[in-house]
This record gives sequence, C-alpha cells and structure tokens, in this order.
Amino acid sequence: MTHYTYVFLYRFLPKTIHFTLPGTPPRGSCSKKPQPNTRPAPPERQPSLFQPPSITPPHTPTDEKKPSGLFTNEDGLRVHIPTTTVIGEDGVRAPADRSSPTWGGRLDQPMSRANSPPPPSLIQKARNLHQKAKEMGRAGITQPRTLDRSESHERVFAHANWKIVNADQGNGGLRNAAEAASREGKVGDCTWVGTLGMPTDALQGTQQLQDIQDKLATEHDMLSVCPSDKDFDGHYSHFCKQILWPVFHYQIPDNPKSKAYEDHSWKYYVNVNQAFADVIVKNWKRGDVVWVHDYHLLLVPGMVRKKLPEAKICFFLHVAFPSSEVFRCLAVRKQLLEGMLGANLIGFQIHEYTRHFLQTCSRLLSAEATPDGLQLEDRFVDVVNLPIGIDPVSLSQHREEDEVKRWLDTMRERYAGKKLIVARDKLDHVRGVRQKLLSYELFLNKNPEWRDKVVLIQVALSTSEKSELDATVSDIVTRVNSSWANLAYQPVVYLKQDIDYAQYLALLSVADALMITSQREGMNLTSHEYLFCQDGKISEKKHGSLILSEFTGTSSLFGGNELSVNPWDYRACADAIKKALEMGDEEKEMRWTKLYEAVNHHTGSHWFSEILARLDVVYEQQHRHDQTSVPRLSLNTLVQQYNRTERRLFILDFEGTLVSWGPVNQIIPVSPQRTLDVLNDLLLDDRNTIYVMSGRRPEELDRLFRRVPNLGLIAENGCFLRDCGSTEWTEMADADQIRSWKDSVRGILTYYIERTPGAEIEDRRCSLIFHYKSAEDYESATRQALDCASHINDACEDQRVHAIPMEGCVLVEPIDWTKSTAAQRIFSDLRDRMAPDATHTSPVDFLMVIGDGREDEKVFKWANGLGEEGLVEEVVTVSLGTRNTEATATMTQGVSGVLMALQRLGSIASVVPTQHRRKSSVRGVTLPPDAELQFLPTS
Repeated sequence: MTHYTYVFLYRFLPKTIHFTLPGTPPRGSCSKKPQPNTRPAPPERQPSLFQPPSITPPHTPTDEKKPSGLFTNEDGLRVHIPTTTVIGEDGVRAPADRSSPTWGGRLDQPMSRANSPPPPSLIQKARNLHQKAKEMGRAGITQPRTLDRSESHERVFAHANWKIVNADQGNGGLRNAAEAASREGKVGDCTWVGTLGMPTDALQGTQQLQDIQDKLATEHDMLSVCPSDKDFDGHYSHFCKQILWPVFHYQIPDNPKSKAYEDHSWKYYVNVNQAFADVIVKNWKRGDVVWVHDYHLLLVPGMVRKKLPEAKICFFLHVAFPSSEVFRCLAVRKQLLEGMLGANLIGFQIHEYTRHFLQTCSRLLSAEATPDGLQLEDRFVDVVNLPIGIDPVSLSQHREEDEVKRWLDTMRERYAGKKLIVARDKLDHVRGVRQKLLSYELFLNKNPEWRDKVVLIQVALSTSEKSELDATVSDIVTRVNSSWANLAYQPVVYLKQDIDYAQYLALLSVADALMITSQREGMNLTSHEYLFCQDGKISEKKHGSLILSEFTGTSSLFGGNELSVNPWDYRACADAIKKALEMGDEEKEMRWTKLYEAVNHHTGSHWFSEILARLDVVYEQQHRHDQTSVPRLSLNTLVQQYNRTERRLFILDFEGTLVSWGPVNQIIPVSPQRTLDVLNDLLLDDRNTIYVMSGRRPEELDRLFRRVPNLGLIAENGCFLRDCGSTEWTEMADADQIRSWKDSVRGILTYYIERTPGAEIEDRRCSLIFHYKSAEDYESATRQALDCASHINDACEDQRVHAIPMEGCVLVEPIDWTKSTAAQRIFSDLRDRMAPDATHTSPVDFLMVIGDGREDEKVFKWANGLGEEGLVEEVVTVSLGTRNTEATATMTQGVSGVLMALQRLGSIASVVPTQHRRKSSVRGVTLPPDAELQFLPTS
C-alpha cells in the first residue's frame, strides 16, 4: 500500500508559541489557593451577552474590548478552544484567548518591526531632539546611551522560556475538517505548513527560533515559515486585506481612501508565497500530496510546479471568486491566475465560483474552458466545486458540556417570553450588519405588535481599524433602542466583541431564528452550526428558521428551504423576519429537516476526503494523458493489428492531420493529392471503412473528396454526416435550435465586429466564426475576441452553445453535436447493418482514430472506451503534436508521419484477395482546380 503524506499549507499553523517573560507568571500556571485571611482577587470579567442593568435612557451595551485584529477568523466559524484552559505541550493547563489577538500585539510574543510610520509631528520632534544632542556633543557634553527598545525586546525573547500552545488564529472550518477526517481514519500522516502566527524578526538568527522550528517539526509535524515582519505585514494587512479581499467580495477598492492603486505590497505578497514554496520544495518527497488553501497563497501552486513538475498539488479557495468583470480590475490578474493553475486540481465552494473562474481564465488567458476544467497548452487542470462543512461529532460533544447548559439556563431566564433573532458577524462592509439592523428597524416600525416581544442579539467581531461603518452601526443600534426600549425590554443587544464557545453554542440553541445578510460570502458555516443546534436535544426550542442572504455560497446548498433574502431589499428582509417569527411548527419542521439533511451530508470530513480522493483520480488521469507518458506509435505493432482483423474503421481528422497548413494559413496545394492517393489505396480493400472529419462546410468537403469513392465525411465538427458511398448529407443538429441560438449570437458578434475594424463573421450552417486575423489592430482585436467569447458563454449558456477562442478567430458552435457524437452515430449505423446471422457481435474489430486538435480528444475517449468494454478488439488512437491527450499513442512527425503510416497499410490493401477488392476505388486522380482554394483553418 502506498504511503502518502498530506501537506497542508495555510497562513497560520494550528500551534503557536507562548513566551514566559521575566517578572510575569508563566502561562497556564495554577494560582495558589487564597489563605483563610486573604481576600481573593475578583475574577476576570468574562465576555458576556449580559451587561449590568442600565438606567434610562437605555444605552447600547457594547462593552468594547481591544479590537480583535486583522486575523480574526474570517469563515464565521469558531475555532474551538476550551473556555478555561488548554493543554500546552508540556501538559501545563493554560488559559486560552477568547478571540484572535492582533498580530504582533500580544504581550507574550515579540512585537512586529513592521509598524506604521510615526506621525509627522513625532518625526519632527525626534529631529529636534537629535539636533540638540549634536549641539551638546560639540560642547563636550556626553549623554548616557539608552538601550534601544527593539534591541531590549529582542534580548528578552531570545532567552525567554517558551512552550507550544494551541493557536486561536486561522480558518476554524479547515482545522475542524482536518481533525474530523483524521479522527475517522480518512487521511494518513498530515504535515501542516504555515507561519507561527507572530512576528519573528526579533528571533531571526537565534538558537531560540531554530529550537522552536525543530520541536514543531519533530513533535507536531508542522513546518514553520518565517518571513520577515515587513514581508508578512505587506502581504497580509496590505495586499490581502486591502486589495484581494475587497475584490473577491465584489467591493472594488476605488474609493478615495483606498491604497489599491498606489500600494506597492505586491512584492511582499510574492515574497511570502515564495517563502511557502521554498519550504515545500525543500521538504517534498515523491508521493506527497500538497494542498494549498485560500487567497493568501494564490501563487504557491505555480511556484511549486516550476520546481517540482511531478508534484501532486491541490488548491482550494475558501472565499468567493468574482466574475471576470470584477477580477480583471486587478493589476496582477494574470500572475494570480497562472499561480493557481500550477495545481492539478482547483476547488471552489459552489458552482457559481467555478464558472466565474473558468470564464475568467478563458477571457484573460485565452485558455480553453470545458465543463471539467481548463485545457492549457501543455496540460489539463481539473476544476471542481465542493462545499466545506462542519464537524457534527465534535459539535455534539461540546454541546453536552456543563458550561453550555449553565448558559442555556441563564438565557432562558433572561429572555423568557421573548423571541430571539441571533447573529454573529465580523464588523466589515461585506457581512451586511448595517443592512440587517436597518431591516430589523423597519420590521419593528411596520409591526408594532412585535415590539416588546422580540430581541435581536448581534455579536459583532471588531476589526483592528475604526471605520465609518462602526459608527454607523452604533448609531442605528442606539436609535432602535431609544425608540422602543424600556426598563424591562431592549430590542437590540449589540456586543462588539466575540463570546466564548459555551455562550455561542447556547445562543444558537435557544434562538428562534438566525439572520445572515452577507453581501458576499464563500461559505457561512455559522448557519450550519445553527441548524445542527436546532435539533431540540438540549433546548426546548427547536426547528428555528434560517434567514439567509442569497449572496452566500451556503444558499446554493439548501434548495430554497431557507428564507432567502437580498440584503439590499430592506422591505423583503423585514418581511422575512415576520415570516420566520410567525411560521407554523409544521412548516418549520419540514424546512429544518431538509436543511439538517444538507448539513449532515456536506460535513467537513466529507469535504476533506472527497477533495483528496478527487485529486488522486485527476492526478492519475493527467499523468496518463501527459504527452511524455504516452508512447510513440509503433508501425510494426500497427501492421500486426491491421493484419489480424477483418472489419476495420478509420476516423481521420482532416486539417492538420491529413493536410498541412502553409505559411499563410492555407492548404499546401500538393498535400491533398498525396492524401487522396493514400485514401484510395486503403479503400481498395472493401474491409476498410474510412471517415474524414473536418470543421468545414459539407459543400467544401464534397469538392475536395469527390474523386474518392466510398469515403465517408463528417462536416462542421459533427453537425453533418455523409455515409460511405452516398452523396446525400444527413443533418445531425436540430435546425430549429441552430436558428434560435444563431439569432442571439449574431447580435453579439455584430456588436464586436463594429468595434474591430478588419474583422468579419463567417456564417456556416451550424456554426458562426468571428475572424479577426486580418484586423487592423491585432492586439486590440484579440482582446475584443476574448470579450466576445466570454459574453457569448455567459449569455447563451442555456441555449447549449459555446464560444471557443482559437488562433485568429472565435468559433461558436453547439455543444450537443460534436465529432464524437458523429462517430457514435457511425458505429451505431454499422451495427444496425450487421447481418442477422453474423457470427461476430461487433461491426468493427479494428478502430483507428487520428487527430491533432482538442475537439478530437472526445473521439479518442469514446474509441478507447469501446476497447475497454471489449466491443472492439483492436483500438488505436493517435494524437499529433506535444499536447496532453486521451490518445493511446502519439506521432511527432506530423502529417508526413500519418501519411507514411497509412501508406504502409495501403500497400497491404493493394494486394488483398480478389473477393475483398473494392472495384470502384480510383488511384492517381487529379484534384480539380477549385479543390485547391485557400480556406481559413477551423481546427
């Protein structure tokens, strides 16, 4: 059995370091019991939903602590650390932080050197003091040298005692999913790669840092990445938070306060990504699985691929991926996409994000997008959507804790007789807290009968920066409470800090409704936890309603059983609140049951194992189809296969396979003549059936091959079929459907033709082609063509048509009729013509398919399937060129090699017994002049 090590890359490790500084009690040390005559110190106040009683006028109970910082969990899911203690690496019990602290702002860790510059007034003051000191020095007055603060800081941490403790930063959903999959035995050895969650400049070059890294690696299977404080600060707080985060959530940073267009943090983003990649390259072993997570590390897959071409790499984006119109606003858009495309498998939460990514790559990189992924020049990248979930087993265990039950009793008593609407969001523009409060205010205005009967509890995780949103939200809360509160009732409980895990679970269990109004969000796992807690096992309240923004990824999983809302439609949100509170028990149970089933299906463990299983499959397929893994065609083996069979079918591509292209994209006049001779030689044997497939019109193929009797033809990439020996064409496509989508597409093409001088539209029977090879400005025309293809794929997806960017043109053709469907029709017709008393079960015992284009890959796959199923004894699929392929053999000699191979088989056909000689075949015919017309390529 192969042993795999799974390497997970995330910006923070699950562990961090606690330093015990001189003069401070060690973290987790047990306090001594108070002496009988000693009065114990008052306990530290816990973050709570309940504040001391207030005297009118009512105030907003914010009880704001120090902001929790840039690194507060972004996925809406709590990283569960017990509320009292955690076990450190040496077994000492240590108090856990209640929320993620500011990076570099903890007293038990080094400070960051990447501080913001001091204000101008302080700089000027420092200059004055420096000038005064210089003047005193000239006068012979010396001053004692003061110890630099940073130098003293470094010395303290370089020699302080330390221990490894659980970190409270990072993606809780990812960590919980990994723990669940490991607990259930779905993954083997796991190695985490990430930063220590603290500044490390103060430790650089010290034995202390080396000891920390060694202990994490040997005892916890964690490889630490230690970028400079300046790199990490520029990477995260600037590029990630001020540029990537807004754009990925449809908030283009174009306001006057944004630094997106003057920010130089891209180099720091590159540096940190390179630091992660270097750690992987240094420690990688053959067979390792590398899984990179989220938008902080978009460049890592490409960087690792460059150094390790054989690595098995997966990338998963936990946040939303915007439409191409939004993503293209990024100045470094191509670099980010190319970095992601270094992975074998790219995962997103839902289909919408997958579609956006495929369209963006098609539009910006001219990559060919398929339903399964992206076809690059040298390889295929699979793209999937699979939503992350929660860990129900762990959540169920934590709900049974005594602390949760105590909080349940407290909340029942405090809110007896009240309906509770709960919410927990990060206080930023994306989470829609302002829209939620305005909707709630409108609900109370429209429904006075609900005043004094309903309470909205809003837990808001503060960010490190004060903003206008903070003040606006506080003003709304104050206004609502001032309007309808009294000594016994407060309509909004607004806590601007996180709450501990026991309160959080109790809050979800006693709620009557959860309200989420995010303007954009990848996957809101708070809703999953809420639905799980509404099973009624620990609380008499159950089957609560879920009010969920339609702009969250979660909404696509629930099948309309939630109360879906548009956060900007305050009236609809207010109506949803009313419906949630007044919904009957039967409807609530019906909705909750279906939602609960979805939550239990899409668990974190399921997500984790499914992604890795999919990665194994696609990696094996990609490796098998890699051009370097596909053997060259053996002519001797081909001859043997040919000789031992009696019913042979050849399906041959035309352009680029049977004829070459000239320097100006025209058919070289001499090549078709040789091609016709080779085909006529093969057709001398009546046991050979040959079809030539092309993207050209039927009438063009008729002119080219009218001197080749008994040749079957496939025109317009599968939309038309002419049987061997026939002169009539069968239209495979639905004519009415073709006319319908052509009317829609022609208008779009006309729009872009008017903006691309020199371009033209070619109207074929079943396809349209936007030619821009002769455009006056080719570079501008290329951009217009990519926009045109993206526009058509967006607007006409439901009409089963797609636009494919090609060199010098954009081909628009139906999805349902391809060369593959035509080949299947040919095989089916041959089977129908079999004699009833035939001793064989298949009409064909030898099948050979040769092609050079991407559209030929589907035919290769179909043919190989016939061989695997045993329907055809000998199957030979041959691809020309250097691309990855579904074919079982390659040929690098191009058209000349194909003709030589067929000529070899033709020489055998020319000496067949008389009973198998086809009398109507003609060799040595001369092409008519009109057959040498210059045609633009279509494949």
